[in-house]
Amino acid sequence: MRAMYLLDTDHMSLLHRAGEAGDRIRRRLELTPADQIAVSIVTYEEQMRGWLADIARARTIEQQKPRYDELRHLVEVYSKTPMLPLSDEAVAVYRNLWLQRIRIGSMDMKIAAIALTNRATVVTRNVSDFGRVPNLRTEDWSI
Repeated sequence: MRAMYLLDTDHMSLLHRAGEAGDRIRRRLELTPADQIAVSIVTYEEQMRGWLADIARARTIEQQKPRYDELRHLVEVYSKTPMLPLSDEAVAVYRNLWLQRIRIGSMDMKIAAIALTNRATVVTRNVSDFGRVPNLRTEDWSI
């Protein structure tokens, strides 16, 4: 079985921004076969909510225009990247983690459940929280 890497929201955000961390992630992605990279529907939701809130805060059409450009870019990136769903199996894994009283945010717990269901490694800077999830593999490609 080939390795699968699930990019967390923070890594997707770093890729979008200019900077050294994003450059390191980009270089790692170039070395990784495309069929081993995925995102989750939860990461898409988190980023979409952020951009829609940013557009809503803009007071003029001129301020909204570049934000819409960024939103379009986000949609293009996600349309080219395989997206893993919150499947019935992932819901069951989430419930199990919740019953174990794993104390991380609900969005991170959903991402962890999706990763565990797909035997994927979560690529994130948040290794301390994700590290609380039993049997979940993590890597930080930003360092």
